[in-house]
Amino acid sequence: MAYLAQVPESEAEGVLADVYRQARTRAGVVAHVIKVMSQEPEVLEGSMEFYVRLMKSANGLSAARRELLAAVVSNINDCYY
Repeated sequence: MAYLAQVPESEAEGVLADVYRQARTRAGVVAHVIKVMSQEPEVLEGSMEFYVRLMKSANGLSAARRELLAAVVSNINDCYY
C-alpha cells in the first residue's frame, strides 16, 4: 500500500485550514481522501469545489440518488471512496 504524506489538521494553515474546516463542518470529520491531497492545497480546494457543486447543488437528482450513483461508480472502479 502506498503512503502519501499528509498535513495534520493541527498544522494546516491558509487555504488548507479553510478546506479542512469546511469538510469538518459538512461531514463532522476530515475524510482521508481529503487529507491525502493536503500537500497541494489549491488543487484540493478546486477538487472540493467541484465535489460540492456536483453533489450538493440542486439539480434533477436527489442527494440520495447522487450518493447511490457515486457508490455504484466507485464499486465498478474498485475504489473504496
